[in-house]
Amino acid sequence: MLDRKILDMKDEIIQSIQKCVQIKSVEEGSKGNMPFGEGVYKALEYSLKLSENLGFNTVNLDNMIGYAEYGQGDEMVAVLGHLDVVPEGDGWKYPPYGGEIHGGKIYGRGTTDDKGPTIGAIYALKAIKDLNIPLNKRVRIIFGTNEETGSNCVKHYVKKGEEIPVAGFTPDSEYPIINGEKGIVTSKYKKVLDSKGDLILKSIRGGIAPNVVPDYAEALIKGEKQKINSIKMLKDKYKDIVIEEKDNEILIKSYGISAHGSTPHKGKNAIMNLILFLNDIDFSLDTNEFLCFMKEYIGLNTDGKSLGINLQDEVSGSFIFNLGTIIGNEEEIAIEMNMRYPVTKKFEDFIDIFKEKMEIGRLQEVYTRHKHSLYVSPDSEFIKKLQKVYEEKTGEKAELICIGGGTYAKAMDNIVAFGPVFKGQPKVEHQPNEYIEIDSLMKSIQIMAAAICELAK
Repeated sequence: MLDRKILDMKDEIIQSIQKCVQIKSVEEGSKGNMPFGEGVYKALEYSLKLSENLGFNTVNLDNMIGYAEYGQGDEMVAVLGHLDVVPEGDGWKYPPYGGEIHGGKIYGRGTTDDKGPTIGAIYALKAIKDLNIPLNKRVRIIFGTNEETGSNCVKHYVKKGEEIPVAGFTPDSEYPIINGEKGIVTSKYKKVLDSKGDLILKSIRGGIAPNVVPDYAEALIKGEKQKINSIKMLKDKYKDIVIEEKDNEILIKSYGISAHGSTPHKGKNAIMNLILFLNDIDFSLDTNEFLCFMKEYIGLNTDGKSLGINLQDEVSGSFIFNLGTIIGNEEEIAIEMNMRYPVTKKFEDFIDIFKEKMEIGRLQEVYTRHKHSLYVSPDSEFIKKLQKVYEEKTGEKAELICIGGGTYAKAMDNIVAFGPVFKGQPKVEHQPNEYIEIDSLMKSIQIMAAAICELAK
């Protein structure tokens, strides 16, 4: 009956997701009463208004986070999703904020990560409400707005003294159940340059976010015609490099393959591809020092071993490293790096090693941000309940897995990642042409509804 009710709302669910995807909710600077920018504000406003129209009580906490609530009881369970998205980047076949449907899929930034599942959770709760299914606990669908860039929205929720759920999940990863998440460290470092020399690195840029493998990078070089010509002769040594020449300048374009920062081995890093090319060019002493350092200590390695970091465990695997962005000019170059350490290890197990290596390259720290690792015991009652639901709804064993990705589960107690990506499906979050399959979406909403009922019994 619950599954049938959800299917009856299919068209309405799709339309609501499309409208939310059409809001470009990439975080921007604070603007008036919009702490994460206008787009993020509009996405939160839309979701709360939709929830009100569906019959739920809503709360907006200073335009940083909000929730829709249903039911009665002393305790509360939650579905915690987010409405912010990473920048769209290049390479889209369909408009990144169009929410268009092609081949049974809704395309657009946020369709999988995480607007589609979050809006879907509202309708899972609506189906429960419309059928008057009895619950002993209240249910909150919580709308975060800052998951991609720090989860400050959830910190604000906690700071305001809002209730912490006794159990819940975030539909922001994959099935069956994620009971372990690697710790995440994001660092930005810069190097000051002395640009004297026959060839000048006028500018360099690449990447859209620290937690995305960059699929494009470029460098603009200025110098005498003879020197420029010598650079052109290097092209045949490198793949995925395009050179454009104009007067006494040459533009080097590097192409890679985008992937999520938790699985950098699945992509190809355009920034490092560019840096390896630039290593064959004679720049100023400081510029050469930077390029040599990057080649030796970063390279194409994605497990940290080039940095002297060798962490791994049986539960969650190896350390993960991603060089996400680079931006620079004649005066300085800055890079952002995203690192993920095994769930049984600690931040202190590697951070001194990392900082020592940065000192070798004479790079200066701009910031370092840390999210601790997460590991929930397989014996936890709410883990067993989620396993029960998954196995009943799919007929498959609900194995527990650990991931390199980070979700809201790190930011709020008693939450684990649960869905929306099923086994065997490609992971398209943070990539061009992100989409969600409509049939899979509907199945996931049915699973979420069953999970809410089980947790709120």
